[in-house]
Amino acid sequence: MSRFVLVHGAWHGAWCWYKVVAELERRGHTVTAVDLPGHGVDKTPIEQVTLDAYAEKVGRVLTQSDEPAVLVGHSLGGLVITEAAERYVDHVHRLVYLCAFLEKPDEAPGESREAMKGSLVPSAMVPSENGLTTTVAKEKMREVFYGDCSDEDIALARACVVPQRMDLILESPAHTQERWGRLPRSYLLCSEDRAITLAAQQRMVERVGCDHVATLDTSHSPFFSQPALLVDALLAGGVNTM
Repeated sequence: MSRFVLVHGAWHGAWCWYKVVAELERRGHTVTAVDLPGHGVDKTPIEQVTLDAYAEKVGRVLTQSDEPAVLVGHSLGGLVITEAAERYVDHVHRLVYLCAFLEKPDEAPGESREAMKGSLVPSAMVPSENGLTTTVAKEKMREVFYGDCSDEDIALARACVVPQRMDLILESPAHTQERWGRLPRSYLLCSEDRAITLAAQQRMVERVGCDHVATLDTSHSPFFSQPALLVDALLAGGVNTM
Protein backbone atom coordinates (compact mmCIF):
# COMPACT_ATOMS: atom_id res chain seq x y z
CA MET A 1 0.00 0.00 0.00
CA SER A 2 1.06 3.57 -0.63
CA ARG A 3 1.26 6.88 1.16
CA PHE A 4 -0.41 9.86 -0.53
CA VAL A 5 -0.02 13.58 0.13
CA LEU A 6 -2.69 15.68 -1.60
CA VAL A 7 -2.17 19.37 -2.41
CA HIS A 8 -5.10 21.57 -3.40
CA GLY A 9 -5.15 24.41 -5.90
CA ALA A 10 -6.00 28.11 -5.75
CA TRP A 11 -8.79 29.28 -3.40
CA HIS A 12 -9.34 25.74 -2.10
CA GLY A 13 -8.17 23.76 0.93
CA ALA A 14 -7.73 20.22 2.18
CA TRP A 15 -11.52 20.01 2.45
CA CYS A 16 -11.88 19.56 -1.33
CA TRP A 17 -10.24 16.11 -1.13
CA TYR A 18 -12.66 14.63 1.43
CA LYS A 19 -14.12 12.02 -0.95
CA VAL A 20 -10.70 11.03 -2.31
CA VAL A 21 -9.25 10.68 1.18
CA ALA A 22 -12.10 8.38 2.18
CA GLU A 23 -11.77 6.29 -1.00
CA LEU A 24 -8.00 5.89 -0.71
CA GLU A 25 -8.27 4.94 2.95
CA ARG A 26 -11.03 2.45 2.14
CA ARG A 27 -8.58 0.77 -0.24
CA GLY A 28 -5.92 0.58 2.47
CA HIS A 29 -3.70 3.56 1.67
CA THR A 30 -2.38 6.27 3.99
CA VAL A 31 -3.46 9.80 3.04
CA THR A 32 -2.79 13.36 4.17
CA ALA A 33 -4.56 16.31 2.56
CA VAL A 34 -2.65 19.54 3.18
CA ASP A 35 -4.03 22.97 3.99
CA LEU A 36 -1.54 25.33 2.36
CA PRO A 37 -0.72 28.57 4.24
CA GLY A 38 -3.73 30.87 4.24
CA HIS A 39 -6.14 28.12 3.22
CA GLY A 40 -8.61 25.97 5.13
CA VAL A 41 -7.78 25.93 8.83
CA ASP A 42 -4.32 27.45 8.25
CA LYS A 43 -4.67 31.12 9.16
CA THR A 44 -1.30 32.38 7.91
CA PRO A 45 -1.70 36.12 7.07
CA ILE A 46 -2.02 36.65 3.34
CA GLU A 47 1.09 38.86 3.31
CA GLN A 48 3.14 35.81 4.36
CA VAL A 49 1.67 33.50 1.72
CA THR A 50 4.36 32.67 -0.84
CA LEU A 51 5.36 29.74 -3.01
CA ASP A 52 8.21 29.18 -0.58
CA ALA A 53 5.77 28.98 2.34
CA TYR A 54 3.56 26.59 0.38
CA ALA A 55 6.49 24.28 -0.39
CA GLU A 56 7.75 24.31 3.19
CA LYS A 57 4.29 23.37 4.49
CA VAL A 58 4.21 20.40 2.13
CA GLY A 59 7.76 19.54 3.14
CA ARG A 60 6.78 19.35 6.80
CA VAL A 61 4.12 16.80 5.89
CA LEU A 62 6.46 14.79 3.65
CA THR A 63 9.10 14.51 6.37
CA GLN A 64 6.66 13.25 9.02
CA SER A 65 7.29 9.73 7.71
CA ASP A 66 10.25 7.81 6.33
CA GLU A 67 8.00 6.35 3.63
CA PRO A 68 8.25 8.30 0.35
CA ALA A 69 4.88 9.68 -0.72
CA VAL A 70 2.92 9.88 -3.92
CA LEU A 71 2.66 13.68 -4.09
CA VAL A 72 -0.46 14.90 -5.90
CA GLY A 73 -1.01 18.50 -6.96
CA HIS A 74 -4.23 19.95 -8.39
CA SER A 75 -4.22 23.07 -10.59
CA LEU A 76 -1.99 25.72 -8.95
CA GLY A 77 -0.86 22.93 -6.64
CA GLY A 78 1.27 21.68 -9.54
CA LEU A 79 3.72 24.53 -8.93
CA VAL A 80 3.72 23.68 -5.23
CA ILE A 81 4.52 19.99 -5.62
CA THR A 82 7.27 20.79 -8.11
CA GLU A 83 8.96 23.16 -5.64
CA ALA A 84 8.44 20.77 -2.73
CA ALA A 85 9.77 17.77 -4.67
CA GLU A 86 12.96 19.64 -5.54
CA ARG A 87 13.60 20.36 -1.86
CA TYR A 88 12.45 17.00 -0.47
CA VAL A 89 13.21 14.66 -3.36
CA ASP A 90 14.12 11.71 -1.12
CA HIS A 91 10.65 11.85 0.48
CA VAL A 92 8.76 11.61 -2.82
CA HIS A 93 7.96 8.34 -4.63
CA ARG A 94 6.07 9.84 -7.60
CA LEU A 95 4.57 13.15 -8.67
CA VAL A 96 1.01 13.32 -9.98
CA TYR A 97 -0.23 16.48 -11.71
CA LEU A 98 -4.03 16.67 -11.77
CA CYS A 99 -5.03 19.21 -14.45
CA ALA A 100 -2.18 21.18 -12.91
CA PHE A 101 0.52 23.66 -13.84
CA LEU A 102 3.65 21.84 -15.01
CA GLU A 103 6.88 23.61 -15.94
CA LYS A 104 10.30 22.54 -17.17
CA PRO A 105 13.37 23.58 -15.21
CA ASP A 106 14.89 26.88 -16.35
CA GLU A 107 11.74 28.15 -18.06
CA ALA A 108 11.00 31.84 -17.91
CA PRO A 109 9.22 32.97 -14.73
CA GLY A 110 5.47 32.60 -15.01
CA GLU A 111 5.57 30.28 -18.01
CA SER A 112 2.47 28.69 -16.53
CA ARG A 113 0.51 31.75 -17.62
CA GLU A 114 0.37 30.09 -21.03
CA ALA A 115 -1.93 27.52 -19.44
CA MET A 116 -4.54 30.23 -18.84
CA LYS A 117 -5.20 30.79 -22.55
CA GLY A 118 -8.83 29.95 -23.15
CA SER A 119 -9.54 29.66 -19.42
CA LEU A 120 -12.77 30.98 -17.92
CA VAL A 121 -10.99 31.76 -14.65
CA PRO A 122 -9.93 35.37 -15.43
CA SER A 123 -13.50 36.40 -16.23
CA ALA A 124 -14.70 35.00 -12.88
CA MET A 125 -12.05 36.58 -10.64
CA VAL A 126 -12.95 39.46 -8.34
CA PRO A 127 -9.85 41.41 -7.19
CA SER A 128 -9.49 42.80 -3.69
CA GLU A 129 -9.22 46.55 -3.16
CA ASN A 130 -5.46 46.34 -2.68
CA GLY A 131 -5.04 44.03 -5.67
CA LEU A 132 -3.15 41.44 -3.62
CA THR A 133 -5.80 38.74 -3.73
CA THR A 134 -8.80 37.62 -5.73
CA THR A 135 -11.95 35.71 -4.98
CA VAL A 136 -14.15 33.87 -7.48
CA ALA A 137 -17.65 35.16 -8.21
CA LYS A 138 -19.96 32.59 -6.63
CA GLU A 139 -22.40 32.68 -9.52
CA LYS A 140 -19.62 31.59 -11.89
CA MET A 141 -18.11 28.80 -9.82
CA ARG A 142 -20.16 26.00 -11.36
CA GLU A 143 -19.29 26.99 -14.92
CA VAL A 144 -15.57 27.45 -14.22
CA PHE A 145 -14.74 24.67 -11.75
CA TYR A 146 -17.64 22.35 -11.01
CA GLY A 147 -19.58 21.68 -14.21
CA ASP A 148 -20.28 18.04 -13.38
CA CYS A 149 -20.45 18.36 -9.59
CA SER A 150 -23.44 18.06 -7.26
CA ASP A 151 -25.26 21.04 -5.79
CA GLU A 152 -24.09 19.89 -2.35
CA ASP A 153 -20.42 19.97 -3.30
CA ILE A 154 -20.76 23.34 -4.98
CA ALA A 155 -22.41 24.67 -1.80
CA LEU A 156 -19.47 23.33 0.21
CA ALA A 157 -17.02 25.04 -2.11
CA ARG A 158 -18.86 28.35 -1.97
CA ALA A 159 -18.73 28.19 1.84
CA CYS A 160 -15.06 27.19 2.09
CA VAL A 161 -13.05 28.93 -0.66
CA VAL A 162 -10.78 31.75 0.52
CA PRO A 163 -9.05 34.70 -1.16
CA GLN A 164 -6.05 33.65 -3.23
CA ARG A 165 -2.82 35.58 -3.57
CA MET A 166 -2.57 35.66 -7.36
CA ASP A 167 0.97 36.92 -7.90
CA LEU A 168 2.06 33.35 -7.09
CA ILE A 169 1.09 32.31 -10.60
CA LEU A 170 3.85 34.58 -11.92
CA GLU A 171 6.47 32.59 -10.02
CA SER A 172 8.29 29.55 -11.32
CA PRO A 173 9.42 26.72 -9.06
CA ALA A 174 13.17 26.50 -8.51
CA HIS A 175 13.60 22.93 -9.73
CA THR A 176 16.33 21.00 -11.53
CA GLN A 177 16.67 17.91 -13.69
CA GLU A 178 19.10 16.49 -11.13
CA ARG A 179 16.52 16.42 -8.32
CA TRP A 180 12.91 17.02 -9.42
CA GLY A 181 13.73 15.62 -12.86
CA ARG A 182 14.73 12.21 -11.56
CA LEU A 183 11.29 11.52 -10.10
CA PRO A 184 8.65 9.62 -12.10
CA ARG A 185 5.66 11.80 -12.87
CA SER A 186 2.10 11.27 -14.03
CA TYR A 187 -0.32 13.75 -15.56
CA LEU A 188 -4.09 13.32 -15.27
CA LEU A 189 -5.84 15.33 -17.97
CA CYS A 190 -9.43 16.50 -17.41
CA SER A 191 -11.18 16.70 -20.76
CA GLU A 192 -14.07 18.98 -19.75
CA ASP A 193 -11.93 21.42 -17.79
CA ARG A 194 -12.87 25.09 -18.19
CA ALA A 195 -10.26 26.43 -15.77
CA ILE A 196 -7.18 24.93 -17.45
CA THR A 197 -8.32 23.75 -20.86
CA LEU A 198 -7.53 20.30 -22.18
CA ALA A 199 -5.43 21.89 -24.93
CA ALA A 200 -3.40 23.79 -22.34
CA GLN A 201 -2.89 20.65 -20.27
CA GLN A 202 -1.74 18.74 -23.34
CA ARG A 203 0.73 21.49 -24.26
CA MET A 204 2.33 21.27 -20.83
CA VAL A 205 2.62 17.48 -21.04
CA GLU A 206 4.15 17.66 -24.51
CA ARG A 207 6.62 20.36 -23.50
CA VAL A 208 7.74 18.81 -20.19
CA GLY A 209 7.08 15.10 -20.60
CA CYS A 210 5.52 12.56 -18.24
CA ASP A 211 5.99 8.81 -18.12
CA HIS A 212 2.30 8.19 -17.46
CA VAL A 213 -0.64 10.18 -18.86
CA ALA A 214 -4.34 9.41 -18.48
CA THR A 215 -7.55 11.28 -19.33
CA LEU A 216 -10.57 11.72 -17.08
CA ASP A 217 -13.80 12.86 -18.74
CA THR A 218 -14.52 15.37 -15.99
CA SER A 219 -14.50 19.04 -15.14
CA HIS A 220 -11.69 20.72 -13.21
CA SER A 221 -12.86 19.03 -10.00
CA PRO A 222 -12.93 15.22 -10.30
CA PHE A 223 -12.26 14.99 -6.55
CA PHE A 224 -15.94 15.98 -6.20
CA SER A 225 -17.61 14.53 -9.29
CA GLN A 226 -15.71 11.25 -9.84
CA PRO A 227 -13.65 10.38 -6.73
CA ALA A 228 -13.53 6.62 -7.39
CA LEU A 229 -12.45 7.19 -10.99
CA LEU A 230 -9.81 9.63 -9.80
CA VAL A 231 -8.50 7.12 -7.27
CA ASP A 232 -8.35 4.44 -9.99
CA ALA A 233 -6.20 6.83 -12.02
CA LEU A 234 -4.00 7.66 -9.05
CA LEU A 235 -3.31 3.97 -8.53
CA ALA A 236 -2.46 3.32 -12.19
CA GLY A 237 0.83 3.70 -14.01
CA GLY A 238 3.10 2.47 -11.23
CA VAL A 239 1.71 4.81 -8.58
CA ASN A 240 0.75 1.89 -6.35
CA THR A 241 4.07 0.10 -6.69
CA MET A 242 6.45 0.93 -3.86
